[in-house]
Amino acid sequence: MPSAKDIACATAAAECVCKTHEALAAFLRHGQTLAQIDTFVAATLAKLDCKSCFLGYKARGHPPFPSHACLSINECVVHGTHDMNSAPIVEGDLVSIDIGVRHQGWIGDAAWTYLVKSGDPVSMSLLQCGRESLRLGVDAMQPGRPLIDWARVVQGHVETTCGFGLVRGLGGHGYGRTLHAEPFVSNVVPTYPGEWSDAWKVFRPGMLIAVEPMIAVSTTEIVSHGTAWPIFTGDGSRSVHFEADVLITESGPVNLTQSLFNLPDFVG
Repeated sequence: MPSAKDIACATAAAECVCKTHEALAAFLRHGQTLAQIDTFVAATLAKLDCKSCFLGYKARGHPPFPSHACLSINECVVHGTHDMNSAPIVEGDLVSIDIGVRHQGWIGDAAWTYLVKSGDPVSMSLLQCGRESLRLGVDAMQPGRPLIDWARVVQGHVETTCGFGLVRGLGGHGYGRTLHAEPFVSNVVPTYPGEWSDAWKVFRPGMLIAVEPMIAVSTTEIVSHGTAWPIFTGDGSRSVHFEADVLITESGPVNLTQSLFNLPDFVG
């Protein structure tokens, strides 16, 4: 069980992420490039006395991550970089921005998706589905209950209620003083034994978990190109990404990034 000081530090790191998203919501405009957005993120993090925990991040088979934030547009699901596209964002784009910070030794990590100026009905429905699936899923993260409860609720809302697809092979994770820790939190219920080994582990008081539905219009498959970081929907359809930092307590889940739900759907 983390100490009161540890919880305060984790909460402060999550607040830095929220403040960065709030600043982004006011900053984002059509016509901006991903490089300009990433530069703004870097400057905002510096003002908040924290650093990106994504910049320089290393994963097997990949070069060090080159950006301060993950900047993913439309069919790019996650891990978009500031240099993958020099074209500016335009009206109607879905812009998913994942912010990861290190603040006083603790991690904050949350993503949100925005529509630039306006959106077609499908994009609007996708956005609303993502937000609601995150809200419902966090409510299901009750102490003593298995992790699979999260997946049942999220998958039920996304795929049964809304008719969209949760991408396979990606999911949430524990965190704290490190960006990625056990357990892995799948967004979908396993279909065969051993597919998700952590499914029946239980939510325990003191756990810090970053949960993150990643949703596409018409596929559950993802693709990447060589060793590049960005991951795209398998059929080129649009996608959204929402992520929250959650502390499990004896009385239930506490969303440390709850204020993200106050962000606007539209920017710029």
